[in-house]
Amino acid sequence: MTQHVEQLAFRMEQIAMSPTMKGTIAAARLRREGVDVIDLGAGEPDFPTPPGICTAGHAAIDAQRTKYTANMGTLEMRNAVIARYQADYGVTYAPDEVVITAGGKQALFHAAMALYGPGDEVITHAPGWPTITEQIKLAGARPVIVHTRADQGFVPTAELLLGAMTSSTRAIIINSPGNPTGALMTEDDARVVATEAAARGLWVIVDLCYERLIYDGVPHNLPAIFGAVGRDRLVLAGSASKAYAMTGWRLGWAVGPKAFASAANALQSHTTSNASSLAQFAGVEALTGSQQCVADMLTEYQQRRDLVLSWLAEEPRLRCTVPQGAFYLYPDVGDFLSPDGLRTSSNFCDALLAEEHVVTTPGEAFDAPGFLRLSYAASRETLREGVTRLIRFARAHAPQEEPSQS
Repeated sequence: MTQHVEQLAFRMEQIAMSPTMKGTIAAARLRREGVDVIDLGAGEPDFPTPPGICTAGHAAIDAQRTKYTANMGTLEMRNAVIARYQADYGVTYAPDEVVITAGGKQALFHAAMALYGPGDEVITHAPGWPTITEQIKLAGARPVIVHTRADQGFVPTAELLLGAMTSSTRAIIINSPGNPTGALMTEDDARVVATEAAARGLWVIVDLCYERLIYDGVPHNLPAIFGAVGRDRLVLAGSASKAYAMTGWRLGWAVGPKAFASAANALQSHTTSNASSLAQFAGVEALTGSQQCVADMLTEYQQRRDLVLSWLAEEPRLRCTVPQGAFYLYPDVGDFLSPDGLRTSSNFCDALLAEEHVVTTPGEAFDAPGFLRLSYAASRETLREGVTRLIRFARAHAPQEEPSQS
């Protein structure tokens, strides 16, 4: 029997399923049919979890560390987060200001549920990760989306963010490095936004899930900059998923003032109780052990980024900014769209999958049509073949120029 939508809660009318999974689902279906699929849509590292981290997880199993932990997480894991942020950013937090979560997504969800609600406006930026705006809507607040520009590298600038502030603004969410663009907020822009946010008493939520994947040593100490003037209104959302190739372990954290952490702890006590005990013991090793694995992955990602950019340059109409972090490229496919052919970047990605069996994610998923997200979290051989197929497809579908009139 078909269920009617009115049987569901009103909040379900406000959100949609994450669009970033569409290509992955289609690719899995094609693979079952024996099709040779090139997946450039993945939002996770292709590297295995580093051995030392796995060993710590195995040791936790062997020692039967398989029971509930404190809702906030083990003291060892919270102290590991504190030590990591002290080492990386020079900021100091206490154990009761850290909540260990089931991935960075839950950390951001806690912020949404604890900090804003009906009547509030929450500013964020696009192209952006769709979960951020959906969580704002789940909290009953209104997302205010500022659109960054390709010719500025998709950087969320102070001018854009401050220009969106109103008397109803409750919070600002910044994702840097950003998904899907790899863009970084500059430290100068961060100082301007931090000062104004503090003056207005706004919350600032910084999604740092790609924080360890920044190229060329670009300064990016957002925790210290925002914390210097607004620590009592600052939430940092972090994750072991990207830097340590631990996506399936579901391990993240929310760091903020004690009042927020207490609220997040209460939320967690009534939802997931606690992050996986095994993941937490492995996470301690990830954060406090050798960081060479992070450095090695970062080096490989940067080399892949540069290779893929050079390969895309073989077709100049695939214009692409150079990302400063994460592991995505966000090329403009506008020159291959037309009223009589592929009308949207969503059409482009669907046809690319159907004809050349390459998975990408359309710009519509990130509130920025006309582009596609291409992940270089894949082997060099896979990337070379994927870009070859992409260029072949794009050229085959390029709009034909009208013959000139003599």
